[in-house]
Amino acid sequence: MSTTHAPIRVFQVASGNVGSEMIKRISAHRDLELVGLHCYSPDKIGRDAGEIAGLEPIGVTATGTIEEIIAAQPDVLTFHGVFPDEALYERVLEAGINIVTTADFITGHHRDRNHPHPSGRKVTEVLEAACQRGGSTFYGTGMNPGLCQILGVVHSADVAEIENVTVIESVDVSCHHSVETWKEVGYGKPIDDPSIAGSLEKYTRVFSDSVYMMADCFDLELDEVTFTYELGACTKDVDLGWYRMPKGSLGANYVKYQGMVDGVPRIESHLEWQMTPHTDPSWNIKGCYITQITGDPNIYSKHMIFPKPGVRLDNPEDFASIGMTVTGLPALNSLRSIVAAAPGIRTSADMPLRGFAGRFVR
Repeated sequence: MSTTHAPIRVFQVASGNVGSEMIKRISAHRDLELVGLHCYSPDKIGRDAGEIAGLEPIGVTATGTIEEIIAAQPDVLTFHGVFPDEALYERVLEAGINIVTTADFITGHHRDRNHPHPSGRKVTEVLEAACQRGGSTFYGTGMNPGLCQILGVVHSADVAEIENVTVIESVDVSCHHSVETWKEVGYGKPIDDPSIAGSLEKYTRVFSDSVYMMADCFDLELDEVTFTYELGACTKDVDLGWYRMPKGSLGANYVKYQGMVDGVPRIESHLEWQMTPHTDPSWNIKGCYITQITGDPNIYSKHMIFPKPGVRLDNPEDFASIGMTVTGLPALNSLRSIVAAAPGIRTSADMPLRGFAGRFVR
């Protein structure tokens, strides 16, 4: 692919954990130019984006209105908030600005089912109509859901007869320093709190999207996607410095989203998460993303992520940076393909191979 393209003009939304890391990564991404930063926190508006991300000033001042996004006329908006802002999406898309988001969207199935739009229409109908009015494209991705399921599909390329495809995220999630996120999920609540199951499903429902996305690639019609879970209770008081979990509270979980056909699980997405290894039950956290395919032949693959030389995993900030990087980079690396795509909602099943490609060093 040519490296002589004019840089893609990027307006970013949010500067939390993932957003701050992406400000750093955009500056090193040869075909991207950060032209704006939209913040929801009043104390960030008016400050330099570099300063917010812990860098030297970069000459981009954080703003706080949708009108300022539209006035900047970026090629694409990257959204790294924890929760979607569909009112912002609609305004930006109908203004002709493409959007790539890492917030709770892969196919839109879960948003349609669980988060009805104020208008009464499906969220996907609202976003698709905005795309068509503006001639823009909308795409949701991330590490998981996102790249993890793409790897599941790609690993099936040399399998003649597939019986089951399962992708597993087996990770220590203590690197993700988002207090509000883990409160929502239920971590730190007594293990017998009846609200935990609902909270865990509410926060992870987007993983049903990932199962449907894989099914789309395999041209497999699912009867349903089921949710099951196991909970791990802390065996002692745990203080991570940024989050506290008393003895007997939720400190780990194993979640399964299973795509069923005639009562048989065919496509699965599992979440093996621990905030601490001191739980009962506990799982053998492998620190990687696993693809298991039962068929002819069988496939077992680990996608393992290691820091570059000089990065210390015993440094909490460096450890967290790796997790934020692999969450946001699938979005950044997709931008040129999304800008070139036809208007409408796109999923990873629609993306060209180059839409998943990283960038070589300069």
